[in-house]
This record gives sequence, C-alpha cells and structure tokens, in this order.
Amino acid sequence: MSRKLLKFTSIVGSMTLLSRISGLIRDVVFAHAIGAGQLADAFFVAFRIPNFFRRIFGEGAFSVAFVPVFTEMRAHHPSHDTQVFLDQMAGRLGLVLLAVSTLGVFGAPLIVSILAPGFTDEPEKYKLTVDALRLTFPYLFFISLVAMSAGILNTCNRFAVPAATPVLLNLCLIASVFLFIPIMPNATVALSLGVLVAGVVQLAVQFPFLHKEKLLPKPRLRAKLPDDETGLEGVGKVYRLMLPAIFGTSVAQVNLLINTVIASFLVTGSVSWLYYSDRLMEFPLGVFGIALATAILPDLSNKHTTDNPEEFSKTLDWALRWVFLVSAPATAGLISLAGPLSVTIFQHGTFTEHHAVMAAKSLIAFSVGVIALSAIRVLANGFYARQNTKTPVRIGIIAMIVNVIAGVLFVFVFDLGHVGLALATTVAAFVNSSLLFARLRREGAYKPQSGWWKFLAQVMAASVLMGAILWWGAGAIDTWFVNSIFERIGRLAFWVTTGFGIYVLCILVFGIRPKHLIKN
Repeated sequence: MSRKLLKFTSIVGSMTLLSRISGLIRDVVFAHAIGAGQLADAFFVAFRIPNFFRRIFGEGAFSVAFVPVFTEMRAHHPSHDTQVFLDQMAGRLGLVLLAVSTLGVFGAPLIVSILAPGFTDEPEKYKLTVDALRLTFPYLFFISLVAMSAGILNTCNRFAVPAATPVLLNLCLIASVFLFIPIMPNATVALSLGVLVAGVVQLAVQFPFLHKEKLLPKPRLRAKLPDDETGLEGVGKVYRLMLPAIFGTSVAQVNLLINTVIASFLVTGSVSWLYYSDRLMEFPLGVFGIALATAILPDLSNKHTTDNPEEFSKTLDWALRWVFLVSAPATAGLISLAGPLSVTIFQHGTFTEHHAVMAAKSLIAFSVGVIALSAIRVLANGFYARQNTKTPVRIGIIAMIVNVIAGVLFVFVFDLGHVGLALATTVAAFVNSSLLFARLRREGAYKPQSGWWKFLAQVMAASVLMGAILWWGAGAIDTWFVNSIFERIGRLAFWVTTGFGIYVLCILVFGIRPKHLIKN
C-alpha cells in the first residue's frame, strides 16, 4: 500500500518541486522588477483575492467534495452515469464561476475596500489594486476548471500533469515581466494581465490528457435523457458536501486574507514582506505536504468506499509519519537559514537590504508552523474521504477566531508588526491540526500504530542538531550582504547540502530506516 502511495507522492512532489523552483525564479524576477513597495503591495493583494476564491471553487472545497463522489461513481456505476456526472458538473460549476467572476470584476472597488481597507487612505495604491483585480479575478474561472480536471486525472492515478500545471502560471508571469511591463502603463497591470493569460493556458493544456482518459467533460446544464438521474444525483451530492467544505478547506486562505486586512494598515511593504516569506515557507509545504495530501485522498476515499477501516487508519498513520520526517527538518532549516534565503533569493534590484531583513523575520515566524500546516492537509482528508465536510468547518471556525485574536494581540498590543501576523498564522495552524487529530482519534477513524514516541524523539533530535549546526555556520544576516550574488548562491548551496547530509546521517544513526516507512 505505502509503496504505491509513496510513488504517487514522489510523482506529485517532483512536479511540485519543478513548480516551486519556477515559482522562486518568478519571485526573484518580481523582487528585482517591483521590489516591496507600492506596486508590489497592490499586485499581491489583487492576486491574493482570486486565489482565495480559487481555494473555494477550485482546488479547495470543490476538490475535496468532488474526488470522493467521483471515486464512488466510477466504482459503483456504469460509465454513462459517470460521464453524465462530469458533463453536468462542468456545466454548472462553469456557470457559477462565470457569475462570481463577473461580480468580482464589477465589484472590484468594493472588494478592495473590504479586504484591504488601509489602502483607501492612499488613493494611488487603491486605484492600482482595483485596476489589477479587474484583470486577475477572471483567473478564478479558468483555474477552478483546471482544479476539476486535476481531480479527474488524480482519481485515475495521473498525478504528473496536474502537479506540473502551476509551472505554466510561473512561466507566463515571468514572460509578462519582460513582454508586458515595458509596453504597459505600470507593472501592476502588466503582471495582472499575465495572470489572466496563464489561466487560459493552464486550462487548455488539460484537454488532451482528459481526452486520452476518455473523461473530457462536455459542459451541460440540463439532463438529456430520462436515465440521467444517477449522474445528476452525484452533482447534487458534490454541492451538498462542498457547501460546508468551503470554509473548512479555506481556513488558511481566510487567515491570509485577515492578515492582509490588518497588514494594509501597517507600513508600506508589510504585505510584500509577508508574501515573499510565505512563498519560501510554502516551498517545503507544497513540494511534500500538499503532494502527500493529494496522493492519499483518492486512496483514502477508496478504502472508505470498500469499507476497510483498518487500512484507512494505517494510511493516515503512514502519511503522518512522513509529515514529521520531512516537515521537522524543513522547519529547522528555514529558521536557521531565513536570513541567507531572503538575501540570496530576493535581495536584488529594488528589493533592498531592509526588505530582506523584514522578510527573514516573518519567515522565521511562518516556518514554525510548517509541521502543523502539513498535518492539516493529511488530517482533513481523513474527514473528506469519508464525505464528512462539516467537522473541519467547525474546527476551522475555531482556528480562524484564534488567528484573528492572535493577530490583533501580536500586532496592536505587542507591537510585532508583520511578524505578528505570521506568528498568528502559525498559532492558528497548531490549533487546527490538534483539534483535527483529536477528533479523528475520538471517532475511531485513526488509531496510531506503535512506536510513535520513539519515532518523534529520533526525528526531533536529528532536526534540532541539524538546525543548530546551520545556525552556527550561516552566521548573521549582515555577513551575507557583502557577498556577491555568486558567493551567496555558493554559500547557501553549501549549507543546504550540509544540512541535508547531517539530517540523513542523524536519522540513520538514531535508528530510522527506509523500510520502517514503506513496510506498512
């Protein structure tokens, strides 16, 4: 079982790694071209808003509702019913997306006023954000249909194409820096146009692969034949599951939007510092945490459908062990190398030394939550695979309240600025993951296998030792400013490689073997 899942996770992780690398190159280009000033703040807010709704209508709530139902349709119903289900799903989802996108374009001024209220005191920044949002919001339509395509392909165990699709967004945005910025009024609008173009490209790429699987949807709003009721019932089931999941899967994005609202009142650059540090934190989370969650959802759904609770629990246990094995050293490495990463990757062009220091500070606060954020992805799937989307909602509401209270306290009472917002996200993530874990245990859906305490001690000891050596070796951030870009790259590559080697050596010395994570 775990060999197959590890293979699927490695496929998704490899493609996601390619996506994250291209994303880092994109962010380096951004940092050089627009830095962390007014133009950057406007674009990042305009891009974050449709990304939030994408999580609702696309890869978030829709996917976790769609995949279990689609898996059930393929397992228990003829191909005709499955195709009807896909056709109706594509048609009705597309109509909803079109309506939401239209409202977003025309309601851009109101949306910016609500989600970035601090910008209203700066008319130029406010106008830039509104103009950008009118171009980025239609991206929601295309990328949400891409998410549906990904759900279909993932259920067919075709993970590579969906995982590699984000690379196209990064390439389009990099191209827009060189093609659109020189000929357009300002960089914010140019990059926003690049987002829209990327959405069209990403959707078009899915069609050949869906056609190859003979699962290319033909969007319809109404049934054609009297015997289409089963497929239509599946569509209704997805929406019933999706409604509560809208909040449950979007807690992290809601927290980011809350942080954006608060950050809009802080000094110019705060939104950008949070964006750049979040991107670095998302690297290990995306490469492994999201890849792992993507790979196990169809498998968990299948085990629930075939009534195999013991294997269901073993899959969760296996996934959680991998979460700690990878996320713990990632946390230690990001904390120890926060300064070098920020300086080496972003401190070019209009991105100053001050910007690098500020981004490094929030990266440290974000990094503490990598384990919790990765665990949330896995634990939540323990509910979604059983078609329970209500419990993560209730827990998500608690986490969101914690995030708001912590954000207000850290920023306005303890005066931590943008770092306080990153820390609030981390606190909320640990609350969320802890409550999900406790509920799965209480319901009996997850029963931990033996050896957990020893395993945690081994992983944590190896991570702490690695982090301490990296912290000592990397030195203060000031020592990196005097290096050339090539010296920075060489120095950072040395310590990243050294850290990886130290961690692998430590876990082997402490007794962890690959067979321990594959044999279940």
